[in-house]
Amino acid sequence: MTDLVSPKEFADLFSSFANTAFRLETRDFYDDDSEHEPFRRFLAGEPADDSWTADFCEAVRSRVAEGKRIERVRVVTEPHSDYVRWSLTVARLNVQAGEDIRYLPRAKAQELGLPDEDYWLFDSRRAAVLRFDDADRLLGAELIEDPAEVVKRCHWRDMARHHAIEWRRYSES
Repeated sequence: MTDLVSPKEFADLFSSFANTAFRLETRDFYDDDSEHEPFRRFLAGEPADDSWTADFCEAVRSRVAEGKRIERVRVVTEPHSDYVRWSLTVARLNVQAGEDIRYLPRAKAQELGLPDEDYWLFDSRRAAVLRFDDADRLLGAELIEDPAEVVKRCHWRDMARHHAIEWRRYSES
């Protein structure tokens, strides 16, 4: 496996970008400890406690207030898994904070030739490709600065954004 940046180095990428941060999400499930209880509550039909994502939403609000853009396209399988249904409800928090979240059906993503790769793209200059284990747990991020590799991911971003459906419209359909 390639070298992964430290968690601090990865956090610094998110806090230091100048203009844009874009995320392509291609998995139907992410095993993240911080999501276990909120997801369990959703499945049980209990009231949501959204405090687990408050720090991230505050970071989004802060960056957007500085004039920066944060965007995400989620590639999703239809019909949706329970996890995707839950993430659609949680996305309202990110959108309220100023993040642009869009959805792209997996069949369309495959038709477009988009990769099955999760990554963040910062200022169209750096990519942080997210690596996961077989249980969908994040192992870390591989930093890519090679211009040819970054441009390829910019192209994928542009295709995904062009064909994706804005969160509000997608969640209402």
